Amino acid sequence: MRNLIKIAPEGYSIILVVSLLCLFSYCASIFFNYSWISLLSLYLFYFLLITFYFFRDPIRKIISNDDFFLSPADGRIVDIKPVDDSELGKSTKISIFLSFFNVHRQWAPLNATVIQTSYNPGKFFGAFKNKASEKNEQTSILFCDEHKNHFKIKQIAGFVARRIVNHMNPNLDVSKGEKIGFIKFGSRVDIIVPENFKVKVKKGMKVKGCKTVIGIYL
Repeated sequence: MRNLIKIAPEGYSIILVVSLLCLFSYCASIFFNYSWISLLSLYLFYFLLITFYFFRDPIRKIISNDDFFLSPADGRIVDIKPVDDSELGKSTKISIFLSFFNVHRQWAPLNATVIQTSYNPGKFFGAFKNKASEKNEQTSILFCDEHKNHFKIKQIAGFVARRIVNHMNPNLDVSKGEKIGFIKFGSRVDIIVPENFKVKVKKGMKVKGCKTVIGIYL
């Protein structure tokens, strides 16, 4: 069966507001014979279609191999580099840029337990810029998998995306492919893994959440 497409609950409020504006402007265009109102109604209708498209929430069938670390997001790999992380020590950071046209859902890459979460307010540089990883508004989620391997997923706001939704709480158990959050509009997701992780992607590659293998623990 082909992937089913649903609408992300995180977008319901925005879709409702745009729908009401669209309906109001359409009714106004009927009662008032002004061309600009009709044009506004048309633009709002197009914007409503774009909003539905952006908040699509596909159901993904995950790869069955439990050892594969799957991509937590759709997008393109824009950076892979060594870092010294405060919790994980010497690590590798893999950055995924999500354009407006990507699905903005985030999924759990492995079966794991949430150790801690944190939120850091920040700036709103373009998510494709490397400085966004450190300076932009972001949430950080530290996980521990079934084999006691630790890793982090960071949801990072971009120039347009200014609303991060994180569904994770400490001590919560998640299954591979489970929804962990959503970032509204263009954004970035960073993966931070320790030295015993073998990366299987390269800079410039397009990745798909729950489908692309990012790597494997050794």
